[in-house]
Formats: sequence, C-alpha cells, structure tokens
Amino acid sequence: MKIGVIQASSQKEKNNIIFESVTKTVKPLGHEVVNFGVFDDSSQQYSYIEVAICVSLLLSSRSVDFVVTGCSSGQGMMLACNSLPGVLCGYTPTPQDAFLFGRINNGNAISLPLGLNWGWLGEINLRCTLSELFNGPFGEGYPVHDADRKRRDTKLLKQMNEIVKKTWVDIIDDIDRELLKKALSNRIVYDYIMLNSDIEEIKNMMRTHR
Repeated sequence: MKIGVIQASSQKEKNNIIFESVTKTVKPLGHEVVNFGVFDDSSQQYSYIEVAICVSLLLSSRSVDFVVTGCSSGQGMMLACNSLPGVLCGYTPTPQDAFLFGRINNGNAISLPLGLNWGWLGEINLRCTLSELFNGPFGEGYPVHDADRKRRDTKLLKQMNEIVKKTWVDIIDDIDRELLKKALSNRIVYDYIMLNSDIEEIKNMMRTHR
C-alpha cells in the first residue's frame, strides 16, 4: 500500500510528527509513505478545502492508495474530502474510531483532529490511533459474529458513494477557478501525480486547468 500524508496549513507544525508516526507504524508492514506536506517551512498556505482537493486528486488518479490527513478539528477536512470524487474518509480522533473505520468501513482516507484536544501526549494518541488503523486487514468486518453483514453494508456504502458522486472530469468546469488553481499549485502533489498516475484523463485535466 502507498500511503500519502498531507494536512492543512493551520497545523503545518504537526506534519513531521504525522509523517514519522505513520512511517513507524506502517514500514514494518511493508507499506510506503509519501509526505506531501504542508511542510512547516512552507510559505504557501493551504486551507482544508484546498488540501481536500489534493487528497481527492491523489486518490482518484491512483497515485496513492490511502491518505492520512487532518486539520485543527479534523471535521472540516473529513467533510471536504467526502464531498469530492474518489474519497471515503473517516474521522478518527481515537484508536477505537480508527480500528472500527479500518475493520468495518474500509475507506481510503482518515482525517485527524490536530488541534482540538491535542494537548499533552497528543503524539501518543496519534501513534495509538495509527496503530489500531493499520495493524490488521481492512474491511474484514467487526464484531466477528456480525462480520458478514458489516462487509455487505460496506460494499453497499461504496457502491452508493460511486453512484452519487461525479468524476473530476464531470465537475471540473463547475469548480471555483481560484480554488482549483490554488490546489493545483501544490507542486509536490502535481508533480507526483504526473509521474505516478496511469490515468491520462485526470493528468490531462490537471494540465489544462493549472
């Protein structure tokens, strides 16, 4: 699995903590981690909505398989991500939430609260949350005695998610121009998609609207 890390500029000082925590959690499992920022020394500011567009493009282009993201509360990022194509994002403030999201909902992104309730030992909660998310197969269902029904429900949820959401090609002309241009100005995300995506339709769209 290729896992991307990216978060809103409001919590850019947490980027390295997130990246290191994800790496320590998933490297032993054989997963690759790519850090897209927003880096602490970056002068460019990205809102949670702009970052959510980057998350959607990374996942829709199949450049990464999963994204760990977040903002001050975690809620705004989760909502923004879930409003965009190709994303099924869970809000995971605790290890319990992360465990259930991975085992039951089997999505492709999580949003973390990086300001709200962070406090003392916030890093410990983050590491425990990531450990519970990745330490086990996704989508196996939980609890065990109800796993079959949980898997069926998750399959239906994903089907509905695909049916009701349009693709990037469908919505591109309706997205606010300045918002889109700002998201596409993220050189790290843009270049990575151009090098790693095999979906020419999305890459051509990004080139045209940059």
